[in-house]
Amino acid sequence: MSTHQDMSLVTATPPINVDQTFPEIEMSGDSSSSSSIVRATVVQACTIFYDTPATLDKAERLLAEAADNGSQLVVFPEAFIGGYPRGSSFELAIGARTAKGRDDFRKYLASAIDVPGPEVERLGEMARKYKVFLVMGVIEREGYTLYCSVLFFDSQGQFLGKHRKLMPTALERCIWGFGDGSTIPVFDTPIGKIGAAICWENRMPSLRTAMYAKGIEIYCAPTADARETWLASMTHIALEGGCFVLSSNQFCRRKDYPPPPEYTFSGSEESLTPDSVVCAGGSSIISPLGIVLAGPNYEGEALISADLDLGDIARAKFDFDVVGHYSRPEVFSLNIREHPRKAVSFTSEATKDETVKK
Repeated sequence: MSTHQDMSLVTATPPINVDQTFPEIEMSGDSSSSSSIVRATVVQACTIFYDTPATLDKAERLLAEAADNGSQLVVFPEAFIGGYPRGSSFELAIGARTAKGRDDFRKYLASAIDVPGPEVERLGEMARKYKVFLVMGVIEREGYTLYCSVLFFDSQGQFLGKHRKLMPTALERCIWGFGDGSTIPVFDTPIGKIGAAICWENRMPSLRTAMYAKGIEIYCAPTADARETWLASMTHIALEGGCFVLSSNQFCRRKDYPPPPEYTFSGSEESLTPDSVVCAGGSSIISPLGIVLAGPNYEGEALISADLDLGDIARAKFDFDVVGHYSRPEVFSLNIREHPRKAVSFTSEATKDETVKK
């Protein structure tokens, strides 16, 4: 398995000095009315599969490099901690499973992290150490169910919360659980209002509308989709929401995964060499005006950075405010159920007594 490689640093060239390092920003009021500049980085790099401690070490090296470049916000790809099981079928068929497939799941479960847990604490320590806002894609473990999640940390290292992927795609649904309305946060931070949607749930209009209604300004889109069509989706979201879109994907070669027979790319293993690209990245940063500020990068592992002029949010909303002056609430409405959906709830006698008193 390959280890950390030196990152290539790809920085946008908007009409400001891209060599300038910006201190941590203190704002008051609505950041969208400000003309502040925020330097953001999307990380394009591969998990060290089945080795979560080594992946955390790699994440810290990348975070340190981004911070050295003056980044205040760093976004990692979908499932960076825990790994995206690209190509694996877990030997699933309708009505049948295998001993190896069950053991593949056991190893994948072991690579996931508890939230909260020691890995979350370490990520918080990294954010504090390097004084950055951190958005990290993880595989979250709750009992024996896995979730594809995004964790948010502020620049003091505080864990702000998480988003669980609402709708896993295709075979992902056999491996990951489903998020609910209780984890669709948008966090109001000194560098802007930050939230995230993961991979193809970005195609869900209702989810996007919920985030727009919460005032999202920096829309993070960790993904596993490396196709060239992905950029069109990201550009549309930036224009539709009047927000910055930061899309981060892994860049992986076959050798970044364990070799066969331990790990097999179903249907394509025989055609792959160790250097075959199995995920080509395509990470990018888009402005609220639909301008591609950085990327897409299909060349290799990289740190892709841009300077975000938060004043562009107001400039874009002047044209189109999807949940404001361009909405038609007398025609369309959307109801979001934000309470957690639990399979089992327990009611004690004390709880019953309190309910009766009320």
